[in-house]
Amino acid sequence: MLRPLSKNLRRHHHLQHRRTIFSSTEFKPVRDRGLDHAVEKENNLKPLIATKNLIKSEPSKSIPLSIIADNKLSLGIPFRPIDFIRRYPSVFIEFLPGNVGIHPHIRLTDEVLSLDAEEQLIYQSDSYRQQAAGTVLKLLMLVQMNKIPLNLLERLKWDLGLPDNYVKTLIPEFPDYFRVIGMDNSKFSHSNNGMLELVCWSNELAISEIEKKATKGEVVYSKGKPVTFPMQFSRGIEMDAKLKKWINEWQKLPYISAYENASHLPPKSDEAEKWLVGVMHELFNLLVPKKTGKENLLCLAEYLGLQSRFKRALLNHPGIFYVSSKIRTHTVVLREGYKRDLLIEKHLLMDLRYRYIHLMNTVKEDHKPISVPGVSAKKDKASRDSKSQVENAETGREKELEMDGVSTSEAECSDEDYEDEDDYISEEGHDDAVNKSGMRVDRNATLNRLRTRKTDCERRGSSGPAQRNRFTGRNHSEAKDKVPTKRTVDNQRGVDGSKRSRSVSNSLRGKRSLPDRRENILRGKRGQR
Repeated sequence: MLRPLSKNLRRHHHLQHRRTIFSSTEFKPVRDRGLDHAVEKENNLKPLIATKNLIKSEPSKSIPLSIIADNKLSLGIPFRPIDFIRRYPSVFIEFLPGNVGIHPHIRLTDEVLSLDAEEQLIYQSDSYRQQAAGTVLKLLMLVQMNKIPLNLLERLKWDLGLPDNYVKTLIPEFPDYFRVIGMDNSKFSHSNNGMLELVCWSNELAISEIEKKATKGEVVYSKGKPVTFPMQFSRGIEMDAKLKKWINEWQKLPYISAYENASHLPPKSDEAEKWLVGVMHELFNLLVPKKTGKENLLCLAEYLGLQSRFKRALLNHPGIFYVSSKIRTHTVVLREGYKRDLLIEKHLLMDLRYRYIHLMNTVKEDHKPISVPGVSAKKDKASRDSKSQVENAETGREKELEMDGVSTSEAECSDEDYEDEDDYISEEGHDDAVNKSGMRVDRNATLNRLRTRKTDCERRGSSGPAQRNRFTGRNHSEAKDKVPTKRTVDNQRGVDGSKRSRSVSNSLRGKRSLPDRRENILRGKRGQR
């Protein structure tokens, strides 16, 4: 097989120099809203499940908040633990245990415990364990040394869909696939300084995902033939004709399987880059969410000695890989695996994670956080005091109106009139409505100005019945029937509400005299003519 590859290498030797022309060409980064949302909606999901597993590991199924604060970095909590716990009241419950210390404790809600039970059933099923073991086996075959450090595998555990204690449960069940070396048995469950080594190569599993799709196509595929990578570019990306021509010729290069050794190829050739893109493409197909953090990808590339080439492949092929900068980090997404923000390939574990996300976004209305000493106690007290003051003021105002014999609807109408008065004052520049001490002067004078304004509008004919109803809040006939007399208002006057009743009676008296005032104005105009 090596001779045909060398012939193809000489056949496309001119492409090696042509690639250097476009190596300096940079694609302008264009955001993809769908893929950004796919990354952003999983914000805080990983630290939440890690915190859930920590709480569940305790015999009492609860844990002090101080322990979560001590393990903040290992859990990946991005901000203060107390704020993180209170942000998701549908997942965590904050409580103070009886006759125990000052610090609050955290336990899990029944909803998240139900999801956790389903998650454990998935991890314990034989089909899923076989699938997870096959994924790890393919990863070991993908690595040239056929072994990988456990601390590096720990970084990829979340994306590979491995259980939390895979070193003790999953790996020992498949001794024909892999084994752990360089680790003492006494430290087996506490340290990840060993290596996971491949035991047996599987020819059935050593077939890349893109080769499987090529064999299902109409054209008969065989080893060494060209394979086209699916490409999807973001809207608004700019490419010139030369760059498009290079991409088309690059797609026509022969495909070398990601599970084959390509060390004989020149590192800067187009064929070597296509093999490297095939390795990255196969790696993302092994991951459950078809994405991973850029730091995880570069750590694996550094272990393989391909870090600079991985970076160059991400820059040169934005139609295959997308780099999102959401949720405080960079995430590399396989474009082929998503349609907008939805994962195309269904997976049991991803369906369960989406249910976790739905629970995270569910807010309980009756949730009341416990005030922790020294943590926003003053702010909570100030907010509660302000709310109580507003409620007391509203209650006192309603009682005062009841004592005056004025309904709530009439009071609201009078408030609207006062708002119109304030607007009229600001438009006409009447500064005498407010005195130097900041108190309102006699409202009767202001009411007279407002009545004069309404009379002028009606005299010009600019206001119809609907317009007059908008000013008065009701029909004139209805207002005439509902307006009480001065004697009735004075009889309903209380000891504490004498001043309030006098102002109400004055305003009502002014409303009754509005038609007479309009007739006097009209008579004056006729006399001038």
